[in-house]
Amino acid sequence: LAALLADRAGGVGPAGAAAGRRGAGPDLGELLPQWLAEANAHEYRAPAALLPALLDAARARTDLRAETLAFAGPRAMWLARHNPDWRFALRDGVRRQVPDADPREAEKLWREGLFAERTALLSALRRQDPRAALELLASTWSTERAEDRLMFLDSLRQGLGSSDEPFLEQALSDRSRTVRATAAELLAALPGSALGARMAERARACVALDRVNGSGIVVEAPHTCDAEMQRDGVIPKPPTGRGERAWWLGQLVEATPLGVWSERLDGLSPAQIVALPVADGWRDDLHAAWCGAAVRQRNAEWARALIGEPTEPFAEGPGDPAKLLSVLPEQERGEWAARFIAAHGLSEAFRILGVCGVPWPLPLGRAVVDALEIARDAGSYPWSFSGVMGLAERCLDPSEADRLAPLAAVPDEREEESPGAGAYWAESFQRLVATLRLRSAMLAELRGGASRGASGDTPGNAPGNA
Repeated sequence: LAALLADRAGGVGPAGAAAGRRGAGPDLGELLPQWLAEANAHEYRAPAALLPALLDAARARTDLRAETLAFAGPRAMWLARHNPDWRFALRDGVRRQVPDADPREAEKLWREGLFAERTALLSALRRQDPRAALELLASTWSTERAEDRLMFLDSLRQGLGSSDEPFLEQALSDRSRTVRATAAELLAALPGSALGARMAERARACVALDRVNGSGIVVEAPHTCDAEMQRDGVIPKPPTGRGERAWWLGQLVEATPLGVWSERLDGLSPAQIVALPVADGWRDDLHAAWCGAAVRQRNAEWARALIGEPTEPFAEGPGDPAKLLSVLPEQERGEWAARFIAAHGLSEAFRILGVCGVPWPLPLGRAVVDALEIARDAGSYPWSFSGVMGLAERCLDPSEADRLAPLAAVPDEREEESPGAGAYWAESFQRLVATLRLRSAMLAELRGGASRGASGDTPGNAPGNA
């Protein structure tokens, strides 16, 4: 941990890095998230002397904060009270601890605390008792500022359930447009909500099977955006370059429960519906709205139908495959991404790799490495793929290090390739192999240390809370 923190604080990148290059040594600071997650999985106690450096790291990187506070325990909160640079620990730390000894303590904090403390309390209560959190919010709702109401409302995403619906329906009449829009979004994500039923009724009137020509879908987009539609979260003014009717249609369909469409379209499955032609150029608008609904409702069957086979570049589809991919089970994500990379290489792979689980499944990891080899053999410079290479260092299975070692050798320079490209690629693969080996050693040390600590052989490494 001291080595990872020292590398982050140095700010000079991996050992041996020159200007514009990362060097052949591992980027230790990028391994902090994995180290912390593994240490927390074994319930290690944070070394007290390293807490200031660890809090500095978490201050600079929000992605480290949750794991840092779990690892550091109450000492982080104590230190934060003495250093304003670490005040995030006070705010985020409350999210992890609910005053459970006496409900009156929670009510007092809610009524008298700072905004950050109140937001943190609400988030923590939603994890523990969603109904109690909602009652607390409702007790002061009418007196809160609009910007505060928006933040508080966003906390209801945690533990969202049918008991929240009456409160959210009232929020549809809020004087703040952004509060109304957020309430509508939450209701649209709530199975069986009255808003979903209202949106479905409107959307059914817009989309139907083509009974005249015998196949496909016909669309009749809304001609107006009335007051009731606006109350249910439909934004009347479209963004620049988007037609009004297409904009209204998209919002209606995206907020409609996806189960409506099989019923509306003669019992067809999502895959059959997506395969139907759509008349008069409405296909992209309709499919984009279904993509948004699949992501919002976390519907894997619809996401699978809409993402299809990984045969076309991103730009040719109506939705964002990376978002659709995030809805699918982890193993399926990795398999789809591997086939995409095998078909298209790495030029558009960064977004989809970012939603795949860590470590990557072996087929995905090998597809990435094969594509990197192809790019190297084509004479490209490695920094064109630095983002993917950085992900590979953190996400490839560490057991792949020995198999990749031959790629770290400097190849003979060929006449047709860019000058020095081979040496740069070798350096990149050297760093990749070194990082994988370091990750392997790091994880083995933490896992082995936990085992020894539990047996009492190494009390300094024993699990425990600060």
